[in-house]
Amino acid sequence: RRFWGWLNAVFNKVDYERIQAVGPDRAASEWLLRCGALVRYQGHQKWQQDYNGLPTGPLGKYKIEAIHAMDSCIMYRGFDYLDGLEHVTEIKLQKCIYIQDQCLQRLSETKNLQKSLLQLWIISCGNVTDKGIIALHKLTNLQYLYLSDLPGIREKETTIRILQQALPNLELELDLE
Repeated sequence: RRFWGWLNAVFNKVDYERIQAVGPDRAASEWLLRCGALVRYQGHQKWQQDYNGLPTGPLGKYKIEAIHAMDSCIMYRGFDYLDGLEHVTEIKLQKCIYIQDQCLQRLSETKNLQKSLLQLWIISCGNVTDKGIIALHKLTNLQYLYLSDLPGIREKETTIRILQQALPNLELELDLE
């Protein structure tokens, strides 16, 4: 088990030279696919899931529009890959054991995501607590948030009230017990 944690940490190590060489969208795609997540590019319907099948072409041609991380090993240390992404409108985090409050805080502090992110799903991420959900208030353009199966949320009413006061236009869908 420790081996997998170590390997996942290696997969999440940020290669800043790679970001410079191939651009933020390509480097983030490589990171996400390496960690078991899917990406969808602007103007495309199909989800990219095969690391070896990443599209080629001019640098900057493929812009990440959506991220679907289910059973993915993405973790906080890799979140620097998100900094240069300017077109991400939706993120789904589902059954990601390494997603925790620190990750959601980092996500909400990412300037480009504050502008572009419209939809967010957080499902069955057991290390997320009220603190992480409240941190999402910095995603000022967020229009839809789905929260489900998050046992770390203990003060549901207070957390939801704080989020709704900060983001009055947010459509919030809950499946929490």
